Amino acid sequence: MIPSNPAPFRPLRSLFAGDPEMRELVSEFAAELPERAGQIARHAEGRDAAAVMRLAHQLRGAAGAYGFPTIGESAGRIEDALRGLDNPGRTRALEGLRTQIEELAGLCDSARAGAPISHSRSPGR
Repeated sequence: MIPSNPAPFRPLRSLFAGDPEMRELVSEFAAELPERAGQIARHAEGRDAAAVMRLAHQLRGAAGAYGFPTIGESAGRIEDALRGLDNPGRTRALEGLRTQIEELAGLCDSARAGAPISHSRSPGR
């Protein structure tokens, strides 16, 4: 369902966006973010709560390291909602996480859109 007044799309930028030494790393990481969010969504649809928790945990840490704390916090909320539950409880909890997973996917898309353009170095440079 599309909201009647969707929020304007704003690219999400890394805290390291202005750091020339991090530019390429941030760009590569941001390019992978929609796929990472997609993996979480696919595992949630498949009711694989253990995989969702593992992937959310990995994204939580990596996002912070690449200067995307908002993405890390979003992934952390998903991980925290599943932590401490037994497998049947985790599977039931997945149903209530749809909104958070969609939010995470939107943040990942925004980060990809806001990533600095990477200019790969040519060999020998």
